[in-house]
Amino acid sequence: MSKHVTHWIDGEPWTGSAERRGDIYDPATGALTGSVDFASVREVDDAVAAAAAAFPAWRATSLAKRVTVLFNFRELINARRDELASILVSEHGKVHSDALGEVARGIEVVEFACGIQQLLKGGFTDQASTGVEVYELQQPLGPVAIISPFNFPAMVPMWFFPIAIATGNTVVLKPSEKDPSAANWLAALWKEAGLPDGVFNVVHGDKVAVDRILEHPDVKAVSFVGSTPIARYVYENGTRYGKRVQALGGAKNHMLVLPDADLDLAADSAINAGFGAAGERCMAVSVLVAVDPIGDELVTKIVDRMGKLRVGPGCAASSEMGPLVTGVHRDKVTSYLDAGVEAGATLVVDGRKHPIDSLAESGVDTANGFWLGPTLFDHVGREMPVYTDEIFGPVLSVVRATSYEEALELINSNPYGNGTAIFTNDGGAAAKFRNEVEVGMVGINVPIPVPVAYYSFGGWKASLFGDSHAYGTQGVHFYTRTKAVTQRWLDPSHGGINLGFPTNA
Repeated sequence: MSKHVTHWIDGEPWTGSAERRGDIYDPATGALTGSVDFASVREVDDAVAAAAAAFPAWRATSLAKRVTVLFNFRELINARRDELASILVSEHGKVHSDALGEVARGIEVVEFACGIQQLLKGGFTDQASTGVEVYELQQPLGPVAIISPFNFPAMVPMWFFPIAIATGNTVVLKPSEKDPSAANWLAALWKEAGLPDGVFNVVHGDKVAVDRILEHPDVKAVSFVGSTPIARYVYENGTRYGKRVQALGGAKNHMLVLPDADLDLAADSAINAGFGAAGERCMAVSVLVAVDPIGDELVTKIVDRMGKLRVGPGCAASSEMGPLVTGVHRDKVTSYLDAGVEAGATLVVDGRKHPIDSLAESGVDTANGFWLGPTLFDHVGREMPVYTDEIFGPVLSVVRATSYEEALELINSNPYGNGTAIFTNDGGAAAKFRNEVEVGMVGINVPIPVPVAYYSFGGWKASLFGDSHAYGTQGVHFYTRTKAVTQRWLDPSHGGINLGFPTNA
């Protein structure tokens, strides 16, 4: 082991000695590459104390100065995006091009936050009553926490902290312990950009750190992305302690293909959305709903494309799909292959048999990596585990439907409502689906409809706990609270006492 990742508190790496640590692996090789310190209650308290101490001065910092720091951060990360992508590849396993895409989508939110002056402009009403003016202020909350998942170690934190910082809050980030290095890299970059010490802090760890964040009285808000059971836990416990919480949960995203669709486009999109990042995306397509009679033809096109996918180490330019993040997660995903067959689904493509780039081809010994190739099930039923569970791996299930109405009912009856897509050349059918589907993000001939930074990301039903989506204008509202001010400057020539209830004149 050569890597040791520790907390970042009050502008510098923590210098204490951790009682507990976690292991860091290279998913492509299975090799143990380092360790990460796990925070106790004390380290979380220290990080929150640093954020609380930094808050008054940062809140009082002008918008012009805050935006200067944000622009500096944007320029630094843009210049070093390849370095950050390489960190993501080494700990998450995604291919380098996908890692660069993750960084780019995170930078979009930084750029959105650079326009915070416009976003914080409040309303003003002159002469609301005679001589009375009314206006609103949007003010920061204080120290806020971000609990982010393993699948996007850079992008998901960047959904939140640029807006939190731009609006005058201070931040404690708790990243996934599976791939922790990106968080510290970002913290060091903030310092280089001129962010005052204590405004951005990082604590690593597990449930001990999460629970302390949720109960800490000085943490005013919590942003979370992860599985639905944990999202529910974070929401229920965070709100119990009086915090503002946005908890984004799991997904079972359906891609509906109508008979009039361009089947080559649909097949390409199913491959891209189903197997990109090895299916470890909350917006991955895991269910393809084929409205017959096109099911057989579409499955054939998908199978043909799956056989040509290059699966190998993320550092190899030829690789299109990398490994899963840990051996434990790989084994869990693989267990669904046997479960699907036992439930009666047809295993069309078994990812366990997909070739993995060898040492000679990639320069990396992949023998012990956390591999599972792209997998395809057909004739999947709605009661089967491969349909009901969020697998979070490269497993695509095809469900047959006889009509649009049957397909819509299938999607709307699913407990999740994160993302969905429809493929069709019929504008009327697309508009009908857009209006009737009970899902938070909809793509029309777009398989992964992640909104751009000036809209907001979030699902419905069991995919979201709380009222606020991530980033965009909803992100600004989440990290600020509104204060309405009513003022009157009296003419010194008149006054008097009036004990009546104020009315408009």
